[in-house]
Amino acid sequence: MRAVRQGRERPLTVHHLNQLLLVCSLVLLIAVAAVRISSRSGLPSLLVYLAIGIAIGQDGIGDIKFDDAELVQVIGYGALVVILAEGGLGTKWKEAKPALPAASALALVGVAVSVGVTATGAHYLTGLEWRQALIIGAVVSSTDAAAVFSVLRRIPLPKRITGTLEAESGFNDAPVVILVVAFSTAGPIEHWYVLIGEIALELAIGAAIGLAVGWLGSWGLKHVALPASGLYPIAVMSIAIAAYAAGAMVHGSGFLAVYLASMVMGNARLPHWPATRGFADGLGWLAQIGMFVLLGLLVTPHELGDDILPALVIGLVLTMVARPLSVVLCLVPFRVPWQEQALMSWAGLRGAVPIILATIPMVEGVAGSHRIFNIVFVLVVVYTLVQGPTLPWLARVLRLGKGDEAADLGIESAPLERLRGHLLSVTIPEGSRMHGVEVNELRLPTGSAVTLIVRDGTSFVPLPTTGLRRGDELLVVATDPVRDAAEARLRAVGHGGKLAGWLGTGGTGNARRNRR
Repeated sequence: MRAVRQGRERPLTVHHLNQLLLVCSLVLLIAVAAVRISSRSGLPSLLVYLAIGIAIGQDGIGDIKFDDAELVQVIGYGALVVILAEGGLGTKWKEAKPALPAASALALVGVAVSVGVTATGAHYLTGLEWRQALIIGAVVSSTDAAAVFSVLRRIPLPKRITGTLEAESGFNDAPVVILVVAFSTAGPIEHWYVLIGEIALELAIGAAIGLAVGWLGSWGLKHVALPASGLYPIAVMSIAIAAYAAGAMVHGSGFLAVYLASMVMGNARLPHWPATRGFADGLGWLAQIGMFVLLGLLVTPHELGDDILPALVIGLVLTMVARPLSVVLCLVPFRVPWQEQALMSWAGLRGAVPIILATIPMVEGVAGSHRIFNIVFVLVVVYTLVQGPTLPWLARVLRLGKGDEAADLGIESAPLERLRGHLLSVTIPEGSRMHGVEVNELRLPTGSAVTLIVRDGTSFVPLPTTGLRRGDELLVVATDPVRDAAEARLRAVGHGGKLAGWLGTGGTGNARRNRR
């Protein structure tokens, strides 16, 4: 990397590096502080990060001139991989499994409907050429994983809705990327069935690789005791990124591969899981901040004036016609209530993904690509500004908020390789029904036991009659054969109390069998 001064190239010095680090650290600190503003207002944080990028850009106070669309595309792809990995790690299989058919329909059939309707509206209502209209239709048909994950996880919605929307946002990037590349490199497709076959093949390859890499990675991490707990998060993220690279290299969908691999590992009860989730969450935030700030730098605000009206018209077609129509067509066969269909129609949030995909025609040199980017940018900003804050209100109007539920336990597992066992660190959160349960009432399987309790900073060895309290941290030792049964029993008591087995909460049967 070189700095240019007075017509001559000069190597990047330590002084330049220090300046760059100072600017980056200040941007990150401002972005972190801005999260509090976005969380209070209900706005997705992406808008704040975009504003930071615009503020330091060529029309802002920073006067930084930046127009490298290819670099933005490369960095954006890398950031999206990290965001999808973080989202996959946080997706619970028990919530996503029932939603997979509906989410798959939305990610495939729904995308096709949305592209067709949006492109038709863009062509006839704004006068765009068919190629430009198809590119815009494809670009904005993908719901954004970062926006969906950040907004939905703050809203107490039924699990079927959140599971469907999160799985859809993880799945639909793959077919949309294929469509945008096809439209940008070849224009209108003469043989549409060939394109459909290519999409199906790439998705199948990506899914196979993602599931295989996720399973192999989970198996390896469970059976190999690493010397430091901090290595587990690094290994998990490396495996997820490897799934993307492997899928992309064999002409499969790398985005689908990384999401599925991460979801498999996220549900495999890996060692030191809370540390891994914290590490992935931090990387996800860093990827979002860097990606959105860079996209804000790429846009030139004074050039947006002529594209505001077309963006509003296309966004209106997408939000009020294309998205609801695709949701209805895809979800009616699954007998989803109309209230849930209405909320899912409004919750099709757009974010960085459409803006990143809008750089593809710029890199390919498509005529009018700069206008495509500007239209997509304005559309994403305006409609995210409208949809994000109104989602909680709409959920209340439709009466889709869920009641209070027992909080899940935080359980971290560390392998004891020489002893063929595991040390489970269990945190009892507020709302857990384990509060008030005595140690002997846990009825853990033979081969496992509560060895220590940490309460209010003081640790002690419990008696069988010791009552557990909210905020307690338990250390449970379990031999390898009963490790899963012990964790299942602990979670069952956390949700159902000491009568978990008789009240229908799972986890008791295994414990009873292991006691016999």
